[in-house]
Amino acid sequence: METQEQIWKSIEDAKHLYQKQILLVGKSGSGKTEILKKISDEFTVPMININLEMSSRLLDVPVEKRAAILSRLFSSLLNDTGSDMVLLDNMEILFDKSLQQNPLSLLQNNGKNRVVIAAWSGAIENGRLTYARTEHHEFRAYSTEETGITIDLNTSPDE
Repeated sequence: METQEQIWKSIEDAKHLYQKQILLVGKSGSGKTEILKKISDEFTVPMININLEMSSRLLDVPVEKRAAILSRLFSSLLNDTGSDMVLLDNMEILFDKSLQQNPLSLLQNNGKNRVVIAAWSGAIENGRLTYARTEHHEFRAYSTEETGITIDLNTSPDE
């Protein structure tokens, strides 16, 4: 199935799920941002640069309080859009160890009332969704059974 067709079908499918998140999984340069831009144009929904928006909101928060408040700030950011679908790009800040967050849980918790489509920098291998390389200090791995809808952009549709 062509990637765009798969994504459009996944958006319709996600609307009927309890956790309505879709992860576009790909390494740097795999086209995640371009796909989000197409979805934004097609559905007229907001696309949020998470690094930019969250760092802006955390700027005045004392370092020792950032981990405790991040989840609430993230939810507020998505709620402020007023949209039933949001697109998230550049999410690296959510993986920062000092912020003590579980990025997948943040997406799942905020995908209960809206479709959340997120660009996930990583890979799907051996039934695991990963972020970063195993030796990287921000490495994360999740079973694909708990990740919801994932679209692997690291493989071509013909494989």
